[in-house]
Amino acid sequence: MKKIILFLLISSSAWAQQVMPEKYNYNDFNLIVKVEDKEKYYNQMLQEKPEDKSKPAQYNDYRGSLATAWLAKGNLERYKYYTKNNLEFSFINLVDFTYALEYLVEDSKNLKIVEQVSGEYLDMLDKAKTTDELTKDRMQVLLEVNAMANAKLGNVELAMKNIERSSTIKGMREGKYFKDSKSNYLNRYGIVLAAAGQDKKALDLLMEAVRTADSNPKLVATLREVYKKVKDNEEGLDQLVKSLQDEAYQKYYKEVEKLYIADSKIPFQGSIPDPNTDGKGEMITILTAKQHAKNVSLPNMNGKTVNFADYKGKILVIDFWTTGCTPCVAAFAGFEKVVADYKNDPFQLFVINLFEEQKTVKSFVAKKGISLDVLQDEPNEAYDIQATPTKIVFDPMGNIRFYGVGYAGSTDREYYKLKAMVEIIKARNI
Repeated sequence: MKKIILFLLISSSAWAQQVMPEKYNYNDFNLIVKVEDKEKYYNQMLQEKPEDKSKPAQYNDYRGSLATAWLAKGNLERYKYYTKNNLEFSFINLVDFTYALEYLVEDSKNLKIVEQVSGEYLDMLDKAKTTDELTKDRMQVLLEVNAMANAKLGNVELAMKNIERSSTIKGMREGKYFKDSKSNYLNRYGIVLAAAGQDKKALDLLMEAVRTADSNPKLVATLREVYKKVKDNEEGLDQLVKSLQDEAYQKYYKEVEKLYIADSKIPFQGSIPDPNTDGKGEMITILTAKQHAKNVSLPNMNGKTVNFADYKGKILVIDFWTTGCTPCVAAFAGFEKVVADYKNDPFQLFVINLFEEQKTVKSFVAKKGISLDVLQDEPNEAYDIQATPTKIVFDPMGNIRFYGVGYAGSTDREYYKLKAMVEIIKARNI
């Protein structure tokens, strides 16, 4: 049964349009990976199906998608072409718009583009006096990237003003929804503080972020640069970073250790407290294992059958996701770090897509550059998953030792938690 509980908001139209699509439709358009091919599709559509003047917003989603895709490539001219008529982004387009600016701000050659485009959009949002929480959350990010760009361009006063303004907006930074929301904010705040000459304050901020696992590789890199400014050398830097990371890891190791499942006889049901009962003790089932892992077989992206039985003797991690589940994809960066750590060990991790057609998944994987091994369980039959993201971790004999739901909130925290699960299983299977 295609039933799923989403504890976090969906940010995609992946579940829309169940009817037979027309020759030109947004679903097919959205499957196209390269922006040049998307633009060709759009132009062909306009030739065969010109815009209805009585419906001025008829093709807004197409234009919004093209605008953000060109922006992500640093092509300001094409971005402006598709936004020249004061295009209003849908929320999905607005998310992609902020993703594009977040990507561009890391590249010094694109700072002026980020400063200009984010500034213009912020002005528009201010005039619109937006009140919905999702748009306000994206406004937070726009203020952050604008501040970071201005800090690197030497406009320190404006950078400080915008990063502090971002700090006052109530958004979803603590909600563990978008990838690295808090980590990225703290990293950008540290960059602005350092640009303003407040190096010690920046270092303290970044150290605390690493200690509490509100961190990612970019933030750690910033910490290293600020440390060298404060100390005027690198002495003790590696030891400091390692001690902070070890402290964070040990905290989550102890938390995860309590979740170890000593007895997971089949049939097995995994449950969590019902988030809708205000902690009254009611539980809901998020997964059901009616068969041993060795009996599970699922297709990969090439249609080849993958048998879990072939992974006996290895620690096996499976994580269930959909393209419409933003927290699901947010967790992947942490998984990639775990996969890198255990590339020479008896270990395997699969991310298993639910409910969607292969063409949808393959397009998404290509556009997002996902490097993890992807399988599909379109009918959701293997473990009857009722919430995404949900992960299950098996010991080398195929016994379920851990399961969990949700995104940990940062790349490093996701990494520490899963790494701890692997290490605990290794320690108990000596």
